[in-house]
Amino acid sequence: MSDWFVVNVADAVAMEHDRGGIAIGFEDPRDPFSDFGVNIRVLQRGQPNGKYHSENVQEDFLVLAGECVAIVGGEERRLRAWDFVHCPAGTDHIFVGAGEGPCAILMVGGRRPDKALHYPVDESAARYGASTPEPTTDPATAYSDWERTFTPVTVDWPLQR
Repeated sequence: MSDWFVVNVADAVAMEHDRGGIAIGFEDPRDPFSDFGVNIRVLQRGQPNGKYHSENVQEDFLVLAGECVAIVGGEERRLRAWDFVHCPAGTDHIFVGAGEGPCAILMVGGRRPDKALHYPVDESAARYGASTPEPTTDPATAYSDWERTFTPVTVDWPLQR
């Protein structure tokens, strides 16, 4: 069990993926949080945060800055700063950066030992390169067309437009 701590977003570990944006994490990968995961994802226009998917745990999202498109249940919805999205377990979803500058989204999801993912094929997500080539429950298959390279970066916080 981890001790309590404080970390500023500007000092947190940030890893960039050329297609999936920047992930800013708060937990030590060697000692992950047991009950839920929390991170901030920074996306540029047209950049998805991953592949369209659902999980068997609840996830919640708060747009902190900028704009994005949420694809939820096959429907696209434009979001802006301070919009909140709740995804009950089993809800297909993905977020794509939109607007003039970067978008920052606080992402929180439940964790449990039987956590499972499902990656369906979705036409809307495919337009952004965020749909898996075939339905799968295997992340390696879902991301088979993405490089697995992440580069440590420094993120100036708060985001600049």
